[in-house]
Amino acid sequence: MSDSFPDIKSAVVRVVTDKPVRKTPYQVKGVFMRQYPDEPIIPMLDGSYRDRFLYPRVQVKILNEQIYIIGIHEGVDPVLSVAEKFEMFDFGNITFEVQDCDIENVDQQFIPSSRLVRYRFITPWVALNHMTGGKYRFLTNQEKPSYLNRLLGQNIIFLANEVGINLEDNIYTKVKVSSLFPRPVDENKWGAFMGEFKTNFVLPNYIGVGNGITRGFGTIFGMFNPDSFSFDEEELKQDVTSETSEPLAEQDDLESVSASDVPKPKRKRRTVYKGKRQHQDKQDESAQNRKKNKHPKKKKHVHNQSKIQKQKRRPPRSGRVFSEEFDIEEEGTNTNTNVSDENVEDQKFNTEKHHKQQHKF
Repeated sequence: MSDSFPDIKSAVVRVVTDKPVRKTPYQVKGVFMRQYPDEPIIPMLDGSYRDRFLYPRVQVKILNEQIYIIGIHEGVDPVLSVAEKFEMFDFGNITFEVQDCDIENVDQQFIPSSRLVRYRFITPWVALNHMTGGKYRFLTNQEKPSYLNRLLGQNIIFLANEVGINLEDNIYTKVKVSSLFPRPVDENKWGAFMGEFKTNFVLPNYIGVGNGITRGFGTIFGMFNPDSFSFDEEELKQDVTSETSEPLAEQDDLESVSASDVPKPKRKRRTVYKGKRQHQDKQDESAQNRKKNKHPKKKKHVHNQSKIQKQKRRPPRSGRVFSEEFDIEEEGTNTNTNVSDENVEDQKFNTEKHHKQQHKF
């Protein structure tokens, strides 16, 4: 590979247990946080590093009823460190004995390729949230594949920016989904697709792409023959053929996204003592209300006042199409394009407080 790009490593730990694991990634992370509180992996699981890393450097998946832990770049060493200490997982109602850990280390990830590499989504790719889905619904069936290609290309460029890769060439994508009609996902009404894609960019196996990464969505696997696909890791590796990559020049129906079209990630600065300031604001507001109540004025035009209050409660419209990793600027708007944090729901899930509430043992 080219020396002009840093060597980004990844590690995948597949935990072999005595029983099938029918738990969620959040439950598994909760056990890790309780059993290994001093391990360097914990800040990467509980949201402590959210300001540093917009894309999670450690990802926990449940695939084929087995626990997979993926470490990317700064997350590689913490993953390998905690894997050495695995003996037993206690979920309270059930325990799992760790029999073995299958570890795979890979170098030279997150770099452009001169050929198209084929990947498959082995968990639903949540490409659409409530805002991108709103735009998608108004597209024709001819326009929808191009829109999905563009979303995926922007996601890949975001990943490259996040790990410190400066792209000069365009990213090409070609998405092939099983249906153009998205499948709704949980209470957020996100839209998910199953299928595969090709791109001229090397991505680690088992990482997540799109929305809901910390919940295990958007997991990919590359370098295999999709015609004989079934999720079995050994079969996936045996299915690798010479057709897993194709010359870029031979493809005429690719969607191209320039790195300059996607803003680089911007970290939000934490506001110190935000909770105290909000509490103080509420106290000041209450004091003002008490003063007003001492000298009540006659209410005029009650009907109009209730109307005004309803208008005030109406949330402001945004000109941006929101994605979990970044904002995509709508054409014809003057709104500044900023990189956002992951979905607010994922922020709640990734906090230590939420884990303590959800995983009572």
